[in-house]
Amino acid sequence: MTREKDRRRDGRHGKRRRGEELMVEPAEFATYYDRPVLKPPSWRATDIAGYFFLGGLAGAGSVFAAGAQATGRCRTATGLKLTSLGAISLSTAALIHDLGRPGRFANMLRVFKPTSPMNMGSWLLSAYGPAAGVSAASAVTGLLPRVGTAATWGAAALGPLVATYTAVLAADTAVPAWHEGHRELPYVFAASAAAAASGAALLVGPPQETGPARSATVLAAAGELAALRAMRRRLGPTAETHRSGRAARFFQAAEALHATGAVLAATPAVRRRPVAALTGLALLTASACTRFAVFHSGVVSAEDPLYTIRPQRERLVREAEASSAQP
Repeated sequence: MTREKDRRRDGRHGKRRRGEELMVEPAEFATYYDRPVLKPPSWRATDIAGYFFLGGLAGAGSVFAAGAQATGRCRTATGLKLTSLGAISLSTAALIHDLGRPGRFANMLRVFKPTSPMNMGSWLLSAYGPAAGVSAASAVTGLLPRVGTAATWGAAALGPLVATYTAVLAADTAVPAWHEGHRELPYVFAASAAAAASGAALLVGPPQETGPARSATVLAAAGELAALRAMRRRLGPTAETHRSGRAARFFQAAEALHATGAVLAATPAVRRRPVAALTGLALLTASACTRFAVFHSGVVSAEDPLYTIRPQRERLVREAEASSAQP
């Protein structure tokens, strides 16, 4: 039985054992009329990559706002609350624009389906948006401070989910560059969101209140780089989509801007308002570039059958080897 399994495995995949000649030509990853195996995502880059970025900025911004309020950094807290409200409003608008009709978003709230990331995301936005709105309104007007405080902590509790659920949403598709990196993609989005929130804090807060944001800048940049490297190791050959075309340019821009922001944040010059604003803009742009890079790498991986067929065949080989190794 084991020999039969070995014979079928070697015949199907052209796998050569020691001392044997390759009897099957290497596979060519072509499809009928060279059409893609998967239908490439029809999403617009501006809508969906922008949705990814703005959701991350909003969610992480609410966490930073709660921390700033708890430590007496009131101006930074107010600025971040307004930033989060604006970001989640634009994020929801981008999603609705991509869906085509506002009614489609409302229709998602007709059911509660825990197995659907899109459905859970719709409910999450519906809960987070009002909390962020009440928090910002109370901070600006000074009315109902206890309600505002409760809303601030409610938004902060939902913030990490808002910042990362879009990674789950993308990884739940069949797009190879997203699906194969499903374990690391939420960490990439979380670190990118933290970088965006740090940049927003440097941009809207007075320099004397932004010490924690400056520290978070370095941690976020290092975390994003580590998560991307781990994801590329898991992607294997599919990581080629990160090193070519638009995705490569966006990733390169993100790395350069992260490095610039981290260096500026670590210098005494960042205590001056113009330098702090420049650092914040660099970090916000770096976070946006990461989301656009991830989006474009996914589109390329869906268009080329190489990235769909090869991972499937490699999994079959590993499964065959594992089964043949069992006694």
